[in-house]
Amino acid sequence: MSMVLITAQVDDVAEWEEKFRTHGDLFLKQTISRVDLGSTDEDCVACIFHVDDLDAFFEVLESPETAEAMEEDGVDKESVNVFVIDRRYDP
Repeated sequence: MSMVLITAQVDDVAEWEEKFRTHGDLFLKQTISRVDLGSTDEDCVACIFHVDDLDAFFEVLESPETAEAMEEDGVDKESVNVFVIDRRYDP
């Protein structure tokens, strides 16, 4: 299982999360089994996606369907940052 962290600025966290939770079919196509969410008071969100197939995840992430969903959810496309979590540090 792989993990991908995505951060972004959104118009409104509560509205974004409500709409985000309607994309279950899209997430299934991305082989996502779990999503951990976080946000700030400044309308910045973070999602940690637990993914079975990174290639499938990125194929769908880069699709017009995902771009449309993000726009509808109020995501500032220019603010999106994507990180594949590929290292670990245990102090």
